[in-house]
Amino acid sequence: MKLASRMARLGTEGAFEVLQAARAIEARGQRVIHMEIGEPDFDTPINVVEAGIAALRGGHTHYSPSAGIPELREAIAAHVARSRNITVGADNVVVVPGAKPIMYFVMTALLEEGDEVIYPDPGFPIYASMANFTGAVAKPMKLRGANGWRFDLDEFRASVTPRTKLIILNSPHNPTGTILTRDELDVIAAMAQKYDCMVLSDEIYERIIYSGEHISIASLPGMLERTIILDGYSKAYAMTGWRLGYGVMPVWLADAVTKLQTNSNSCVATFTQLAGLEALKGPQDDVTKMVEAFRRRRDVIVNGLNSIPGLRCAMPSGAFYAFPNVDGTGKSSTEVARYLLEEAHVASLRGDGFGEMGAGYLRFAYAQSVEAIEEALDRIDQAVRTLR
Repeated sequence: MKLASRMARLGTEGAFEVLQAARAIEARGQRVIHMEIGEPDFDTPINVVEAGIAALRGGHTHYSPSAGIPELREAIAAHVARSRNITVGADNVVVVPGAKPIMYFVMTALLEEGDEVIYPDPGFPIYASMANFTGAVAKPMKLRGANGWRFDLDEFRASVTPRTKLIILNSPHNPTGTILTRDELDVIAAMAQKYDCMVLSDEIYERIIYSGEHISIASLPGMLERTIILDGYSKAYAMTGWRLGYGVMPVWLADAVTKLQTNSNSCVATFTQLAGLEALKGPQDDVTKMVEAFRRRRDVIVNGLNSIPGLRCAMPSGAFYAFPNVDGTGKSSTEVARYLLEEAHVASLRGDGFGEMGAGYLRFAYAQSVEAIEEALDRIDQAVRTLR
């Protein structure tokens, strides 16, 4: 027996490979500073945890509707309508186990073999992986550090063709921390409407912003009916292990995505959904405190990286990643990342794991305490000086 040929088109997420290598080092008794995984180091807010426990004790351990329990879908719709200034209802919402299933379900529902998908490069690697897996053609939209990781709008216009079926956006952006501007969104919206494309807008970091303003493309004229908003609880509420995400989309597509969920994982755990309901409706103080902590950490790591000879790093406007250029070391980003892990015991991700345009960069998740970040900077400094 052998695997189906389509499995060769499926990529992976490098963070989990690096995590495995880091765990092997820790098993030898060495302490690794983990800056590879995009996971907040904060605990889930206690009111959310208590809601989950109460749901378990209350017997909410059975199947739920495939699209999610009605009260959570209504709460999500209200939250998204308020935060994005759009009009949506519970029928537009599908609750899924984590945010990634929205990528897979939407692409499976929309794409025919040979359709084109435009996605950001560098960008979250699962975008291209899922597009290729469906048999679509993944077309990278090149973002360049020299241009502040902004869209080249003329280049973008030229990349959209009659075969383009889906445009993927991510703002705030992983791994660069940039935020799309209204002018950029206007151009993207105009091209989506001209060529009758759908837009998958990954807004998972929407709550984690330090400067600028998050604008959802769904709020632009003519875009609500052609936009899928992807969001979830992992980042803003430190609920990575709860596996709770959602998509907000036109009803005709929500129905198709619900059918795919029925055919794959049936539904999301009911007690997890009730915890998510409390997260949205309860106090938001923990979210605010977490973002302020990330802001302080951002300043520490970016300023620290820029003080190390051979490194230069732009200040991100959102998310929780620093994306420094390491060309000044004279080594490739793959070599630097490997050396930092094996010799300095600091785990990071090589930039070209996020696409060709990420070559020469590393991604550090500053989801660690300031003290841990400062220790990591000391280790990085010593390692880079040795490399040079």
